[in-house]
Amino acid sequence: IDYFAGLGMLNYPKYKKLFIGLSLTGNLGLLFFFKYTFFFGTNLNSLFHAVGIPIQFHVVQLALPIGISFYTFQSLSYTISAYRGVLTPTRNILHFFAYISLWPQLVAGPIERAAELLPQLTQNNPVTEEQTWTGLNLIVKGYFKKMILADNLAPIVNTAFGADHITHSMSHWWTVSIMFAIQIYCDFSGYTDIARGMAKWLGYDFILNFNHPYGATSIREFWNRWHISLSSWFRDFVYIPLGGNRKGKWAGLRNMWITMLVSGFWHGAAWTFMMWGALHAFYLTIERLTNWPEKLHKKSGGLTLSAIIVFALVVIAWVFFRANSMGQAFHVIYAMLDVRALHPKDVLTLGLPSLFWLGLGGGILLNEFFGWSRKWNEMSPLARKLQPVGLAILAVATIYWRGPGGAFIYFQF
Repeated sequence: IDYFAGLGMLNYPKYKKLFIGLSLTGNLGLLFFFKYTFFFGTNLNSLFHAVGIPIQFHVVQLALPIGISFYTFQSLSYTISAYRGVLTPTRNILHFFAYISLWPQLVAGPIERAAELLPQLTQNNPVTEEQTWTGLNLIVKGYFKKMILADNLAPIVNTAFGADHITHSMSHWWTVSIMFAIQIYCDFSGYTDIARGMAKWLGYDFILNFNHPYGATSIREFWNRWHISLSSWFRDFVYIPLGGNRKGKWAGLRNMWITMLVSGFWHGAAWTFMMWGALHAFYLTIERLTNWPEKLHKKSGGLTLSAIIVFALVVIAWVFFRANSMGQAFHVIYAMLDVRALHPKDVLTLGLPSLFWLGLGGGILLNEFFGWSRKWNEMSPLARKLQPVGLAILAVATIYWRGPGGAFIYFQF
């Protein structure tokens, strides 16, 4: 649909609206059919039952095509960019489908823009030594993040959220929730590192998808650093077309809420994902109305305090992303905010190995944020020479210390 819609806009520009409408209907219609019919069907059945209407839809949970959310948005960016005139549609069908289905990032991103990736596919540039080395670094570090950190933290988090009884302990749930924050970051940024590294080996450059998001000093900055390809997609193709903040503060807030709710719903057909998006919209609203990060930054130690506050807010929101139900999420957050339930010894019930992985993950995140290893490499010629040794150690550790294993979290989207 999108290949021919692009050609249609190229050959018959006066019918551009017809072709973009065809593209939007085809893409969003298929995405809705596979991903959201069960959600809406079951919720409508519950609503009809609650109000006494004797109508019940027969709904079936369809198998979700792998990566549909990612390649749908990638393909849409092609036709929307063509409609806006910022991209000349390709006549080469192989180039088009290579852009859509380029395997390193097909199922979990980053969501590449056609204007950036298509020109690379039309060239035959040999892979350089620098790309080979950079790609190897990204791949090894990506596997380390996924298999050492994410996969070793996952069983602890799964056990906590899978328990029949929710432990009412502030320290327990803050520890588990921080573990999940590290797990999802290492899982998803690890995948992105692997995808970017393998693209380097093919001679292509993918965009940076994560830029130390847990070092953000405002929620807005967090979204400029987390899953950059998706957040920029929603900004350019949802928020700005709705009007952005061009029509005033309140219209801007409305458009931001719509964008964040759509973002939450994109992640999954469940109320928990909607609540995750709504909570971030609430954070952004308070931030815009009070401008608290900028005010705090002017204080002594304000940047550090801002980073701690933002991280805490993000961790609380992650509870909705991970919880199995809205009820469970509210129970967990209630425990996290109940100071009377501060029982530090409860952390020890998670076991020393769990705390080791938490400490290792936290240390690596701090290193990424402050760039200690990078600064040491830049300052020390010996450190640069030892880089291959360090990489080899990471590779061996990944093999022998790897966790139980599991699919990447974002494969479900």
